[in-house]
This record gives sequence, C-alpha cells and structure tokens, in this order.
Amino acid sequence: MLGEYRIEGRGAAEIAASVERAVGDGRLEPGRLLPPMRVLAAELGVNPNTVAAAYRVLRDRGVIETAGRRGSRVRSAPATTERDSIRVEVPEGVRDVSSGNPDRALLPPLAPALAAAAAQGNGEPVLYGAIPVDPELERRARAALDADGVPDGPLAVASGSLDAIERVLTARLKPGDTVAVEDPGWSRTLDLVPALGLRTAPVGVDDEGPLTEDLRTALEAGARALIVTDRAQNPTGAAVSAPRARALRSVLKAYPETLLIEDDHGHGIVDLPLHPLAGITRHWAFVRSVAKAYGPDLRIAVLTGDPVTLDRFRGRQRLGPGWTSLLLQRTVARLWADGAVDTRAVAAAYGERRAALIDALARRGVPAQGRSGMNVWVPVPDETGAVARLLHAGWAVAPGARFRLSAQPGIRITVSALTAEDTEALAAAVAAALRPGPARSYV
Repeated sequence: MLGEYRIEGRGAAEIAASVERAVGDGRLEPGRLLPPMRVLAAELGVNPNTVAAAYRVLRDRGVIETAGRRGSRVRSAPATTERDSIRVEVPEGVRDVSSGNPDRALLPPLAPALAAAAAQGNGEPVLYGAIPVDPELERRARAALDADGVPDGPLAVASGSLDAIERVLTARLKPGDTVAVEDPGWSRTLDLVPALGLRTAPVGVDDEGPLTEDLRTALEAGARALIVTDRAQNPTGAAVSAPRARALRSVLKAYPETLLIEDDHGHGIVDLPLHPLAGITRHWAFVRSVAKAYGPDLRIAVLTGDPVTLDRFRGRQRLGPGWTSLLLQRTVARLWADGAVDTRAVAAAYGERRAALIDALARRGVPAQGRSGMNVWVPVPDETGAVARLLHAGWAVAPGARFRLSAQPGIRITVSALTAEDTEALAAAVAAALRPGPARSYV
C-alpha cells in the first residue's frame, strides 16, 4: 500500500493522524493518490464511514484534496503556506514595490481617536456580555452603505475582510463545495478557500471586473459561491463597472442559491462609484474594511447580508473570539466622525501614481492595467525572468504566481510611495526586464 508506507489506525482520528504524519515527514509525497475509501477500510478492518470521516478531516485541514471519482491526493503544498512561499526577499538597497501596503503618509494619526475611544463610558473597561457592535459605528456604517446602494440587512463587525469572508464561507458551505474566485485574485483568498476544504473555480478578470462568461461557466459546473472584489481589485486594480454589474446580476439571477460575497476593501481610497451585486441572490454578504484608508492594524471590517447568513456569521463568531474589540470599533467611529481621512485626496493621490506608471510603461511599449486602488498589474511573458531582472536592477516586485490559478503570468507593482522620479526609473527597469534574457529563480 502506497509503496513502503502503510496507513494505520482504527478510528477516524488515528487514520487521519497516520496520513498527516507521513505527509509531514515526506513518506507520502505531494500528489500521491490515496487508496479508495472502501479499499482502505477493508485493509484496516473498519467501516468505510470511518475512513470517509478521516479523509474529511484531512481535507478540512488542507492535507489532501479530493476530486470526486478521481480520488483523493496529497496536496501539492500545505494550503496555508503555498502562496506565502512565492515572494521576493528584499535585499538592502532594493526598493520594495511588492508589499501591497498603503502609503504611511496618507494614513491618519490614531492616538487622538484611540484616546477618545478609551474615554467613552467614563473610561470603564469593556467586560464580557457587552454589545458586539458599537452603536455609533453601526449608524455611520449603515448610512454609508445606504448611500452606496447596498441593500438593507443586519450589520456585524469582523477582524478584517479575510476574517469576515472565512466565517461566511464556513457558515454557509460544506467541505468539497466549489467557490468561484477571481483569477488573478487576492492571494490570501486563493489560499483560504482550499484551506477550508473547498474547491476553487477560476473566473477571469478585466478592468471592469469578473468576466461574465467565466462566471456562467463556473456556476453551470456547480460552483456554490462567488467572491467578488468591487473596487481596487488585488492585484489588477479592476473595478466593477455599471454595465458589468448588470451583466453579472443577469447571470446570478439564474442561480439564486449562490452565496455571493462582495469585498469592498477599496472604500475610502477609490474615486469610482460602487455598483453592488448584493441582493440578487438569496444568500449574500457585503464586506467593507478600513485597512487601506485608515491603517491595516485597526483590523476592522463591517459586513451586512441576508438575515440567515449574518445570523450564522454571528454564531460562528461567538464560538471564536466572541466579538471584535469595541475599543477599535469606537476608534474607527471617531475617525469617521472627525473626517480624519480626506478620501477624495487619498483616491486622487493613488490615482495619479497609478496613471503615471501606466503612462510611463505605455511610452516604453509595455501594456499595464490598474483602474483603481494602489496596484498596477503588468502581464509578462516570463514571470521568473522579469522578477529576477528587476531585483538585479534594484526593484522588488510581487511575482504574479502568488495571485494566479490559470491566468497568464504577470507582476504586481504597488505604487503607494512612488514619486515622479521613481516612476520613470521603475518603468525603464520594467521595460528592460521584459527584453529576452536568461531567467533566474526568485523563490
């Protein structure tokens, strides 16, 4: 069985542990096909349901992946680290334009708002049993969602966008379900989905958002959920346009049981209007974080959705952290009340930097895209070679492999801190890096 390694155990936990140990020490290598459940059950002398439970545990932990009748295999890499390993180490003296971070100079000071939040309620500490959502944060968040045309629904607070997305997925889907994801798309989402025991179905992206026919294909093939980035899509900068929103709604209308999750992490740093899809399906969640405009360390995202989905989210949250820090919620509410960020000025600053880089690249014959947000996506014929040559030229960019499933190669450039002088130098380096030449490894 499986070469020299024999899976052992009488209970599901023992069988799963036996497989996981072998994967961890290399006795079961990536891609290895595991025995069919009934075959393994006969060899171990256990009920097939016991083996099925063990495989389910392994799939949920991201150790194996299942493909229906094609069987179960050891994953090609651990689900939680696969894309994190695809990154560039930035040597001293090399400019880092790979991080995806906002410009520190455009973030507001937090100390005054934190102090004001801590002084609320006579400075009394928050204890167990407190309300999970600060009323002032809820009021202001709801008003902003209403203004953007997001349907009415209950409101909750999560510790960032990914926390919200994870809890919604686990609350509504079961392991083995398929999630339609943007390709290229946010690397953490592409890792999260398989880590939850779910499958990914790639949906191509252009400047106006997910491609309609790709979405139709994914849903026809049985995808149970769709994750869409409304604006400042990472890594391409796409923003869902009004015509694309209408087309996507038309497709989704034929699949009303689809779980729709929208991520509007670009709120506060973009000057393009929101065209939400929320409400076209029975099950939906709309997530809006403050990380890019107010600071990643605040770890606050508000979300709304249909009552059942939000009730399940809150139930999952109660079994985990219980609630998201009311001190941080009050801090964000204070920042909003004080107008601590001039969102138009921030959006204009990032827009000018994106446009400058895209224009500088175009003048050198290099096409690029970046309709919103703080990133520019550059398609390249040889991703490894381009990244290595740019590193040699003094620029660290993000390898596109971190963000792709089946999309064509590319590199992501974060424009947050680029000056006009930087832009011209970087564009020249990119153009030079795309000329044919020997490739070097960047992993």
